[in-house]
Amino acid sequence: MNEWIRGLFRHPELLRMGHHQRAEDLNLGLGWLYYALGRALRPAAVVVIGSYRGFVPLVLGKALADNLEGGTVTFIDPSLVDNFWKEPDAVRRWFEGFGVRNVRHFPMTTQQFVETDEFRILGPVGILFIDGYHSLEQARFDHHALDDKLAPGAATLFHDSASVSVSRIYGEHRAYERRVKDYIDELRRDPALQVLDLPLAQGVTLVCRR
Repeated sequence: MNEWIRGLFRHPELLRMGHHQRAEDLNLGLGWLYYALGRALRPAAVVVIGSYRGFVPLVLGKALADNLEGGTVTFIDPSLVDNFWKEPDAVRRWFEGFGVRNVRHFPMTTQQFVETDEFRILGPVGILFIDGYHSLEQARFDHHALDDKLAPGAATLFHDSASVSVSRIYGEHRAYERRVKDYIDELRRDPALQVLDLPLAQGVTLVCRR
């Protein structure tokens, strides 16, 4: 595992975006949680919505590949930050360069993905990781769109959930407030859900049905 992490962190962009990583001691930070959930839950299907350079789909893909059961990561990202996820062959080579061959990328928004045949046949989803556009409305849409696909005992994780802040990832002219925390506050009022915050770095919140 250390060699795999060392290869991951040769790319400085995979040390970014608030997952509490640290290269000096090969520390995945919150990535240990993602990897552990992938190993412990042993899901056949994982969905990741949004990722700057693929840290989360890479870690979850590695976890599924290390399980006897295998499994597939469905990764949804329309590449609105830049063109990194635009070219399918380059995307495939990026993941395969880390030995991860079980990630299927869909260069589209969640709104577009739910209209596809791939969405209709998807499931049951054991882990849902929501890290796309961080408005309250989009966090709610991403969650509701996949909620009926979740397997019994599934885990849903929301990234950037620790606080409300301004994001300029799309450029100064498209700055907006990250409001994932507001959606998490809504979920806390649902007695059918268990909600656990991990306030490390930009924060991640784990949501499960009781």
